[in-house]
Amino acid sequence: MTDKPLMNKADYFVDDVALSTARQLIAKHHYAHGSANTATYRHGLFHKDNPIQCLGAAIWIPPTKGAAIASYDGDWRKVLSLSRLVIVPGMPQNSASFLIGRSIKRIKVDGKYECLITYADEWRNHEGKIYQATNWEYLGKTAAEPTFTDVEGRLVARKAGPHTRTYDEMRALGYTNIGKYAKHKYRLILKEHKSIKRGDGK
Repeated sequence: MTDKPLMNKADYFVDDVALSTARQLIAKHHYAHGSANTATYRHGLFHKDNPIQCLGAAIWIPPTKGAAIASYDGDWRKVLSLSRLVIVPGMPQNSASFLIGRSIKRIKVDGKYECLITYADEWRNHEGKIYQATNWEYLGKTAAEPTFTDVEGRLVARKAGPHTRTYDEMRALGYTNIGKYAKHKYRLILKEHKSIKRGDGK
């Protein structure tokens, strides 16, 4: 159990945030300590009494084509992935779910995407409870794949912009393979589609 108070939703709001601000929070407070250099959407959590200080961030990017096709039987280009979610330590209960919920609403209003996906890393013993609590659909585990970190221990994704780097490319760049791990995969449909495909998307 936690001693943190419940969030008073009336005191907070979610808005666009500079990618540099989101990345600073991620570098400091997220276990990956890093994120992509670009983002399709980047939303921040703010308190109304201090609308300058960002208290959490959600970064969304396109997944790989294979991951998108395995997750959604519609247009794979209309699938978006929650790449990073971070909340400053000490925030009230429900801060993460509030940020996710408001972020999703903004994406839905924009109308460009039909399906959202996200992952919970087994190598961190994460099961995706925050996604379960916010009504994402569980799609099972991905296939176990090598997980890479840089010299400072930051998690490094194989996807770099439109290019997905090979294992040899990752090693050539000086990244370390810390082992093979699977991920728990979740999906949220923003627009109903008649059929569904499932798989690890790898």
